[in-house]
Amino acid sequence: MNKKLPTTNYSLLTNKGIVMVEIIVVITVISISLLALVSVSKKAVQVSRNSLNKIQASFLLEEGVEVIKIIRDNDWDNISNLSFNSDYYLSFSSGSWSLSSSANLIDNFTRIITVENVNRDSNDDIAVSGTIDPGTKLITVSVSWPDGNQTINESLQFYLLNIFE
Repeated sequence: MNKKLPTTNYSLLTNKGIVMVEIIVVITVISISLLALVSVSKKAVQVSRNSLNKIQASFLLEEGVEVIKIIRDNDWDNISNLSFNSDYYLSFSSGSWSLSSSANLIDNFTRIITVENVNRDSNDDIAVSGTIDPGTKLITVSVSWPDGNQTINESLQFYLLNIFE
């Protein structure tokens, strides 16, 4: 009597579960990678924009210094007759530069010029107090621009002398 016993094959269904876990892990890794790539790209664009703005501000500062020297060269009275600690703006009209009290924007940048008296001490050195030197002025050129919810400001100061006296 050789009787065959029925056999039953049991297989674990874990292969399907493992595949699902692998798919979820792969999707998670790809999603995190894409988010990181987007974040890095966004930061790169922001850094590039900030660099471009700083370069443009530097050019506007340099141009402001040169224009002030041109205005001085045309006539020292153009500088010496300005009100001190007031804001002035450069304007170009009819082929010449001038200073005005009307604000103007240059590609979203504002450039402000201020003029201050310079004092000299008894040794003829620049000092905080002393005698006002009518042939020397302290010029400040400032450039500002909006950046998100803040305003960035770059400034440059220099002494301007009446060299044609």
